[in-house]
Amino acid sequence: QVQLVESGGGLVQPGGSLRLSCVASGTDTSRGVWAWFRQAPGEQRELVATLYPNDRAEHASSVKGRFTISRDNSKNTVYLQMTDLKLEDTAVYYCNVIASGNGYWGQGTQVTVSA
Repeated sequence: QVQLVESGGGLVQPGGSLRLSCVASGTDTSRGVWAWFRQAPGEQRELVATLYPNDRAEHASSVKGRFTISRDNSKNTVYLQMTDLKLEDTAVYYCNVIASGNGYWGQGTQVTVSA
């Protein structure tokens, strides 16, 4: 059974930082495509960042320069380092991986940016 478990969300002030983690079990993700999505209340889920097996990364324009996606294949883990957080970054963040032809989602972790 494949599971993705996210952690690292929480409450942070504007300008602060958080690092999200997503650990996969039950499948080898070393050749997978990882992504982070987020969904704010009343909004559609949006793609935040993507990381390809060759370590090429793409980030949404709204987070470019502030967020960084990375991976540790030895730990089957992907990270999202978030800096200079803004009120509009408040959302539930989900990790996603496409591995061995299948897509998997984590359960989500809440990130709240508030003064």
